Amino acid sequence: MENLAEIEKRIQMVLEHVRPYLKIDNGDIKLISVSEDGIVKVEFLGACKDCAMSPMTLRAGIERAILHEVPDVKRIESTLSDKK
Repeated sequence: MENLAEIEKRIQMVLEHVRPYLKIDNGDIKLISVSEDGIVKVEFLGACKDCAMSPMTLRAGIERAILHEVPDVKRIESTLSDKK
């Protein structure tokens, strides 16, 4: 596995590519963490936070894009924030 800093950098690049699609619907996404075992945690922001389609967006769009560009990643998980 590459070092975590390099993996995070590559994930951020992927998120920058998908972010405009989320912003169309007043949403966004933030990288929370990357674990040593390849688990990435992200947080949906704005309209994406409460959207019923966010699980599909995560799996079909964001996870697919990250796994394609960063093969060391094993899974993407969405966290829920306490902030409103």
